[in-house]
Amino acid sequence: MIASHQFLAACTLALGAIVAADAAAATVRVTCEVRTNRSKISVDGKGLPAGEYRTEAISGGNSAVAGPVTARKGQAETDYDSNPVDIADGATAIATNFIQGASVTGKVIDSSGNTVAVDTVLCRVRK
Repeated sequence: MIASHQFLAACTLALGAIVAADAAAATVRVTCEVRTNRSKISVDGKGLPAGEYRTEAISGGNSAVAGPVTARKGQAETDYDSNPVDIADGATAIATNFIQGASVTGKVIDSSGNTVAVDTVLCRVRK
């Protein structure tokens, strides 16, 4: 009887570890650059299960959403930019003054609307 309880406890612990590892697998890498005449942001999700994702970039009171994009090899990548050339190449359009306080929060959001990864970073400031 004790052995079966120990086995059940070990299985429960192992299952909990698997669920925790799976939930912790998704990450986001946020990069950004701000100039007097340009805002540029990348929000790249990694370790994602197959599916469609949106990303959100937030800075001060500004927010923009890109996607949906399909995760390929566990990655979903989006760019936001105020440069017309990059917008024409597929970046989501944002205002030149989108980045406030030289910081950006990037989120990866699954098709059910759940935020699966989030990070806030300081942006590179260029003149």
